[in-house]
Amino acid sequence: MKVEQIYTGCLAQGAYYIESAGEVAIIDPLREVGPYIARAEKAGAKIKYIFETHFHADFVSGHLDLSRKTGAPIVYGPTATTEFDSIVAVDGQEFKLGNVTIKALHTPGHTLESTVYLLKNEEGKDYAIFTGDTLFLGDVGRPDLAQKAGQITAEDLAGMLYDSLMNKIMPLADEVIVYPAHGAGSACGKNMMKETTDTLGNQKKTNYALNQPDKTTFIKEVTDGLLPPPAYFPLNAALNKNGYESFDEVLNHGLKPLSSSELEDLADATNALILDTRANTEFYKSFIPQSINIGLNGDFAPWVGALIEDVKQPIILVTEPGKEEDAVTRLSRVGFDNILGHLKGGIQSWLAEGKETDSVNRIDAEEFSRKIKIGESKVIDVRKETEYSAEHVQDAFNKPLAYINEWIKDIDPKEHFYLHCAGGYRSMIAASILQARGYRNFTEIAGGFGAIAKTSVPKTDFICQSKLLKV
Repeated sequence: MKVEQIYTGCLAQGAYYIESAGEVAIIDPLREVGPYIARAEKAGAKIKYIFETHFHADFVSGHLDLSRKTGAPIVYGPTATTEFDSIVAVDGQEFKLGNVTIKALHTPGHTLESTVYLLKNEEGKDYAIFTGDTLFLGDVGRPDLAQKAGQITAEDLAGMLYDSLMNKIMPLADEVIVYPAHGAGSACGKNMMKETTDTLGNQKKTNYALNQPDKTTFIKEVTDGLLPPPAYFPLNAALNKNGYESFDEVLNHGLKPLSSSELEDLADATNALILDTRANTEFYKSFIPQSINIGLNGDFAPWVGALIEDVKQPIILVTEPGKEEDAVTRLSRVGFDNILGHLKGGIQSWLAEGKETDSVNRIDAEEFSRKIKIGESKVIDVRKETEYSAEHVQDAFNKPLAYINEWIKDIDPKEHFYLHCAGGYRSMIAASILQARGYRNFTEIAGGFGAIAKTSVPKTDFICQSKLLKV
């Protein structure tokens, strides 16, 4: 028996490859399915099942393409309904895979169809659970994504989740391995550990949600402090449930090379968003006017989903030469399939033709320390609330990047302000959005708070961020 976790840091997502006696099961595959097929072929094995723990909201699964290419059926848990052929397992149903068995445990709570898959080894002993978003390391899945107005509330779902955990998961042996669908950084939970696998016994000891005295307290704790989910979540869930375009077609469209003139004409004709995926250290110097910078070298796909929101938005890419396929692939993972092409030759081809460019007013932290006047200068910190609470520039305002579409309307276009994040990635995203919408009354700080903290700029006292998280 072979169990392999295939972890994707950008999405903080774990997919799983299970192999036994020439048969393979894939759990929660990513959109690009070639690597799974290649793994199985290299081992001389056949993909027999594709298991989905639930209708994912934070990414588009590769279940449909993988099924089309291998003939393997897609398995969901009880109550699931799909627009494509699938096996809807009954609670407790077992699936033979070579010499091992995979058992479906219906665990509603995160969503109504959420299901944990229990892997039994060759001796029939419980070996591991693939928990999807039901149980994370250090946390449990948020119970507010499947709520329906007038029908079911987050509290109702949290109550279901409590029953699922207590009745289906807690009775399992301590040595059972926990393989969750997500780790730290995912918006599907609020307090996940950085580790990506653990024993159930350790989770029974350390996971706050598994150590509540009763159901009422559990409901209160898991529903408290939940931030609004990204706007693209329901759109991704619908794609996973109803179907989507083949990834091969999406990639083919996105890899269409465009000259500078073709890019201009296409952007005008389609109202496409020009998405520049270069590092912020390069973008600020020179870029196509009105383009938005979200760098590939960070949490690219989640930020695209959180800020662009509409998965049908036409997009034209500007990337470092050779990075086009990576950008298209990562966009497709969160459902952004309407990619019309990319600038052939990258920004250098645009510059070579003498096309108009824009730039961001960026200064380093030392210059910022010389110019800022505490009590007079306005500073906007776009980090998360917990980062800001831990330590920040004295008198700075906290305006998290995730909510820029709400707070941007409150910006006075005549009042100058300084803009920063932790290291420059998020503040450059904010800067590009601000300039695309006509705001130019700011100065962005290179290196963010990490660089500012090394200067003489007055700051609040440091508080460890872990103490600010609810545990």
